[in-house]
Amino acid sequence: MKLTLALLAAFLLAGCGVETASTAATAGTLKKQEIEQGRKTMDQMQGRIAGSLDQGQERLQRADR
Repeated sequence: MKLTLALLAAFLLAGCGVETASTAATAGTLKKQEIEQGRKTMDQMQGRIAGSLDQGQERLQRADR
């Protein structure tokens, strides 16, 4: 009986470890996707800012003429 209880407890504890590991892996995957999306957004914003700066310089050059 003690052996059965010990085996049952071992299986339950092992199952908790697997669930924790899979939860951590899922959270890691989600965080990676969030970081990639943030990088894409940052790249888009840098492009827009660069475009705005170029337009401003062109306007200044035209105003000087």
